[in-house]
Amino acid sequence: MSTQLDQLKQYTKVVADTGDFVGLKEFAPQDATTNPSLILKAAALPTYAHLVDQAIKDSGAAAPLDRVIDRLLVVFGLEILKIVPGRVSSEVDARLSFDRDGTLTKAREIVALYEKAGIGRDRILIKIASTWEGIKAAEVLEKEGIHCNLTLLFSFAQAVACAESGIQLISPFVGRILDWHKKSTGKEFPGASDPGVISVTQIYTYYKKFGYRTEVMGASFRNKGEILELAGCDLLTIAPPLLAELKASSDPVVRKLDPAKASAVNLKRISLDEKAFRFALNEDAMATEKTAEGIRLFSADIGKLEQLIAAKRK
Repeated sequence: MSTQLDQLKQYTKVVADTGDFVGLKEFAPQDATTNPSLILKAAALPTYAHLVDQAIKDSGAAAPLDRVIDRLLVVFGLEILKIVPGRVSSEVDARLSFDRDGTLTKAREIVALYEKAGIGRDRILIKIASTWEGIKAAEVLEKEGIHCNLTLLFSFAQAVACAESGIQLISPFVGRILDWHKKSTGKEFPGASDPGVISVTQIYTYYKKFGYRTEVMGASFRNKGEILELAGCDLLTIAPPLLAELKASSDPVVRKLDPAKASAVNLKRISLDEKAFRFALNEDAMATEKTAEGIRLFSADIGKLEQLIAAKRK
């Protein structure tokens, strides 16, 4: 009997969420995603010390730390692309989350590094936080053929703005949404009652109803149940421990999200300008808090990566 992982792949593109790419082949993911926290965790392992050294050497002794970080992201990305047949997501410095022009410059620099290594734009997704500035930067990049993955996405307003801006892909953070609700209520939310699952289901249904091309990739899972409740989502990015759980089970997987069913739902289409977007996000306490927290955490981990590199340069 086929594993849950194999069954899930019948409905959903499975993506590996890791910077620790050794051992990925056993799960045969289509794509892979990284973020500053995952790269920091991997870069600190002896297994990947040579990649950090390579990034430092390739950048040159006088290169600013942010340029070495870019090189490090690409070095890891290139190794991942030797394993996955599809795309890798590499993230723009989170400290640029409210800087549209800075995000544009950094994204173009990362893509140029990939292209110099012989990787085409069809195999790269640039990850950008789902702030208004980030979404507007991604809108420009998409028109240049640089496809984007809008991350740290917690609200319907963020999802609508991304779709209206023609973004390639969004990553709603299922587990972090659950974290907030559990902490604020003290309750458990099993199965389909999980607020993160509900959020992604709402976004998926809206996108399919109105024919948006933006892909929905559920992310940041806390348990296997969340993944199974979103079977049928365009993509799901899953950490290796949960991939292993799916591979170890042969219980049946039932498709939960389906474009045909979504198209039959009665919904009203909405559009958000900057003022409406900012107000809607402000009205959503969970999304406001989790977006800000995510940016702070990723920014802190970028700083730690810089410290790691600076120590190795001495």
